[in-house]
Amino acid sequence: MGTNDSVFAGAIPDLYDRLLVPLIFQSYAEDLADRIAAMRPKSLLEVAAGTGALTRALAARLPRDTTIIATDLNQPMLDRAIAQQSDDPRITFQLADAQALPFEDDQFDVVACQFGVMFFSDKVTSYREVLRLLRQDGRYLFNVWDALPANVFAETVTMALTEMFPEDPPLFMARTPHGHFDQTRIRDDLAAAGFRSVDTETVSHTSHGGSAREVAMTYCQGTPLRAEIEARRPGGLIEATERAAEALERRFGSGPIEGAIRAIVVEAAP
Repeated sequence: MGTNDSVFAGAIPDLYDRLLVPLIFQSYAEDLADRIAAMRPKSLLEVAAGTGALTRALAARLPRDTTIIATDLNQPMLDRAIAQQSDDPRITFQLADAQALPFEDDQFDVVACQFGVMFFSDKVTSYREVLRLLRQDGRYLFNVWDALPANVFAETVTMALTEMFPEDPPLFMARTPHGHFDQTRIRDDLAAAGFRSVDTETVSHTSHGGSAREVAMTYCQGTPLRAEIEARRPGGLIEATERAAEALERRFGSGPIEGAIRAIVVEAAP
């Protein structure tokens, strides 16, 4: 069955921002923003900005004379980000493809990407684009999720949906968000693009969910996993959400739940 893992539209942007950002993205946005703020950039480009979790964290830490251009491929996601930060004169939001960025060479002190690289079909090309845009002493900072077993909510949801659709399981989470964690491959791809220095660091946090059902709804309805479920069983989204919720409750208990999450932070220099 065909997939389009990069489409975030319909009800997804709202659920993504309200539920998924605080569940798994916020702590990593703050981590990345702290690292970038310490570099004191005057000009910053964010690619795959989504609904603006990292953009907001950066805006809270960077001085008034820093310019920020936040881009994304999906206008509905960008619209959600704009709605929350349209009054910040430092920030320009722009629709853009990370593999063909519409900017002149040597423009930015820092390029940042929060959990977007996994979605790029040609990662080396996207890295070359970033390298082209960076000044000589610039830096590229991004993060990617570690393997599925290190991110237990996503793993549990994936296992529950595999039981529901054994002949054709919806594997969006394993295939894309948690499908690009090989640090050797990341280093090799960055080197192939022309980066000379690459440092990686594994960062672990704990994810806190209001309930098993809330976490299940977040993953099943607030990510492209939703389209995979609906393609396999029209009208089956509620059943899939309930099955995922039951699996989460069995593993993590009733009431508020918590589980391990882990990501890799990458810093690359020309």
